[in-house]
Amino acid sequence: MFKFARTLGCIAFGLLFTRLCLAGTFVFTAIPDEDETRLKARFDQVATYLSKTLAVDVRYVPVKSYAAAVAAFRSDQVQLAWFGGLSGVQARRLVPNSQAIAQGEEDQSFKTYFIAHSSTGLKASPTLPKKIADLSFTFGSKGSTSGRLMPEFYLRKQFARSPEVLFKQVGFSGNHSRTLALVQAGAYQVGALNYKVWDNELKAGRIDSSKVSVIWETPTYPDYQWSIRGDVDAIWGEGFTAKVTEALLNMKDPALLAAFPRSAFVPASNSDYKPILNTARTIGIID
Repeated sequence: MFKFARTLGCIAFGLLFTRLCLAGTFVFTAIPDEDETRLKARFDQVATYLSKTLAVDVRYVPVKSYAAAVAAFRSDQVQLAWFGGLSGVQARRLVPNSQAIAQGEEDQSFKTYFIAHSSTGLKASPTLPKKIADLSFTFGSKGSTSGRLMPEFYLRKQFARSPEVLFKQVGFSGNHSRTLALVQAGAYQVGALNYKVWDNELKAGRIDSSKVSVIWETPTYPDYQWSIRGDVDAIWGEGFTAKVTEALLNMKDPALLAAFPRSAFVPASNSDYKPILNTARTIGIID
């Protein structure tokens, strides 16, 4: 029953997914929060590691948007996904018994950086600077926790206005790398992005500090996690969820961890992301 339904879903989703499903391949995806080339390099390494550890064929398949990652998880085109906090909550609500099983050590206390182009004159501040009002502002993806949900929550909390009223122009770049590039180029005056992307780009020498800087950071919140569908044991055998969880928690290769970048993976549960669900309800993203 499960395999028949899964095959129909694969056919509906596309030829590539169909071939993988029919071949008995365990498929995973990830939200496209950074440059696609870097994501492929990262997650192809994860696929190789999981294939060897689980002794099954494992493939990473990229998607074009956060919504597409959620849709692929919902329709069983992927059985595992690296989600952000919000996209994980959205996906698990759509698939009975699905679970958050692992998160990065740093994802327990994640944060967003607000950044500004040097032309604004804005400097680092312990609170959101009042002078950001009436400037142009870009979020990341509409479905991003660190690039949209949390920054919008704190903007509304401090200014008691929606972003559309607060700023002269509001954009959605699509991912964190693009947010940084747009603000650094001056296409937008202010933006919000994942602090890990900023730190990684700074370390790599891709940030010109004469053009862009961090002006505020949010309080911490839970974010990225690995989520797995609730029916994988019925398809792949009893205990398969536990095996995948163990494999992720035992991912120790420094090069692989650095690609995320995370220092380690630790256990996660659905209840860890209740604050994200509550925040999404507060600003009307989830009913």
